[in-house]
Amino acid sequence: MGLQILARNSAISTVKNGRWALSCPDAKINQIMISNRKGGGSVREGTSSYRNITLPCLGEGMIGNKKNFSSFYVVRDDLLHPLVNGNKSRKLDALLPVLEDNAVTGVVTCGGCQSAHAAAVAVSCAERGLKAHILLRGEEPETLTGYNLVSKLYGDVVYVPRSVYAKREEMLAKHAESIVGADGSILWLNDVVEASVKHHESTVQNFPEADLVNCHKKPEKVAIINEGAGDAVALLGVMRLIKYLSQKHLFGKEQAMKIVVDAGTGTTAVGLALGALSLGLPWEVTAVMLADKIEGYKRKEKNLISEFLRIYTSSPEVIAPCEGIGGIVQWVERRIPRKFGNILKGEVEECRRIAQETGILVDPIYTLAAWDLATQLSQNEEQDTKIAMLHTGGTLGMFGLAQRYNSYFRMPAQ
Repeated sequence: MGLQILARNSAISTVKNGRWALSCPDAKINQIMISNRKGGGSVREGTSSYRNITLPCLGEGMIGNKKNFSSFYVVRDDLLHPLVNGNKSRKLDALLPVLEDNAVTGVVTCGGCQSAHAAAVAVSCAERGLKAHILLRGEEPETLTGYNLVSKLYGDVVYVPRSVYAKREEMLAKHAESIVGADGSILWLNDVVEASVKHHESTVQNFPEADLVNCHKKPEKVAIINEGAGDAVALLGVMRLIKYLSQKHLFGKEQAMKIVVDAGTGTTAVGLALGALSLGLPWEVTAVMLADKIEGYKRKEKNLISEFLRIYTSSPEVIAPCEGIGGIVQWVERRIPRKFGNILKGEVEECRRIAQETGILVDPIYTLAAWDLATQLSQNEEQDTKIAMLHTGGTLGMFGLAQRYNSYFRMPAQ
């Protein structure tokens, strides 16, 4: 209860008064009908087929509506932007205005070769006249494609040996130093955010307009964004989405919901759960673990919540009694666990089948895991609880997978 009060007090004012990169938090919602209800069966066993209801019955019509069929909802964040979609847009929603307000000239961030985060930062910075310096793990591919190509087109990309990439903070700091030179300055994102919050609380903000006539060369001011934008400020955009979804004409505040999401860094799952908690919603968040063990995700959850409360709560001393914070996300294993980045035989074909039956493209690394769990839960869950999957985007990653697993993409003749 203490955490709920703290989250509510800190979140409500922030979400109300914040500046956002997305002009509105809206997301399209589809309902996926499943052809049968053979409990717990895997869709890969061929026991289920899907149909997409693009204009489903929402709002009061959801409450008490007894299910004569299995179904789940899909929040279509994959449609937010042609290149910056899914949870990447949500995590940058509150972050980008902070950079602009602090006159940052560029950012440094990092990711894997097909990092959707790196591409999102590169595109979003270019749209705002900022320079994106992207460090990608590994060697440059012979043929650029997918998010790798997007990062290269929109940002300044450097490929980093895996041994160097393993020490991320040191790598990011050294690269930032090489950019700013003797006259420039380096800012870590959390420090920028914390300073901005304190400034907002003490003054009425007056954002200066750019002088397009006398635009003298200024020293570089570079902000460092952690891999995957796994910082407290990234939670705000996800919490804003929850506030939008809880409107009366959508999911509402009374309907019991189980929100399903795939988890890379786990930041999105924590933001969803914190948003539901802050609004007192009867919603649970279940995240499919893809890149770490449960201990790592629980540690990340605790650190993110602590960081969020420290930055956005006006009385930080009240956090002390809540040292045991966490446990607001249900972390679960993927149906068939595997090393992160690997795909199994048949999963590309399953993505193809889902796309053909519903018009929704999922990928075998991330969103297929959430789709599988949403399907399973919709067949097993009690009737009063509705299932909703957040589509986190990432579909351009399919191009990179087609290079790496080319034999899986040789589609059988119809």
